[in-house]
Amino acid sequence: MKNQIAESRKSAGWSQEQLASALGVSRQTVIALERGKYNPSLPLAFRLARTFETTIEDLFIFSEENQDE
Repeated sequence: MKNQIAESRKSAGWSQEQLASALGVSRQTVIALERGKYNPSLPLAFRLARTFETTIEDLFIFSEENQDE
C-alpha cells in the first residue's frame, strides 16, 4: 500500500531510527513501511497517524488495484 510515511517523517525532521523508537518498532520495520513492502497492523497505523498528527486516510493511499498487496 502506498503511503506518506517517508514524506511525513522528513517533514518532521526525524530519522528512521527516531521514528522507529517513537513507534516501538525496529528501523527495518520503518524502512519496509516507507517502501510499501509491509502493511502495518491497525494499532500501528493508528500510532503512525497520531505520531504525525494526521488521519490514517491521509497517511495511507488506498486504491483498488493494490488492495491485494
